[in-house]
Formats: sequence, structure tokens, C-alpha cells
Amino acid sequence: MPYEPREGSGVLFPEKDKKSEKAPDFKGNILIGGKPLRIAGWKKIGKRGPFLSLSVDNKPKNPNASSKVDEADDDLGF
Repeated sequence: MPYEPREGSGVLFPEKDKKSEKAPDFKGNILIGGKPLRIAGWKKIGKRGPFLSLSVDNKPKNPNASSKVDEADDDLGF
């Protein structure tokens, strides 16, 4: 079932098939300014314990893309 994010919110899904150690552990989309942007997350350990490091690609996934995100969408990578 498609997920429709609200402005300023999004989703991250665990990456099932990482191609390298530097590849993100999570991928998804976030809706900013009415545009769906790609987002990625990496599990890390710091001085205060585990945390999630995030990166947002400031280019929309597709200029004609809707804001709907399908959980089965495997084309969310950076």
C-alpha cells in the first residue's frame, strides 16, 4: 500500500542488498517543499552510543514523481 508523507516527514526502509560497506543501511524519501527528496541513513557508534547518520539528496528523485512512496519500491537508492 502506498505511503503518502506529510510535509516535513518521510520514511526510511532497511536496505536489503547493500552493494558495499559504505552503502546506506536505510533508504527512503522525505517530503520537503512539496517535493519528494531521497534520504539515506547509516548505523554508527559514537562516544554516546549508537546513532543514525542521515543524508538528504537535494535533487528530487524524479521531477514528475508523486509524493507517494511504495514500500516495495527498490529504486530509492542514491
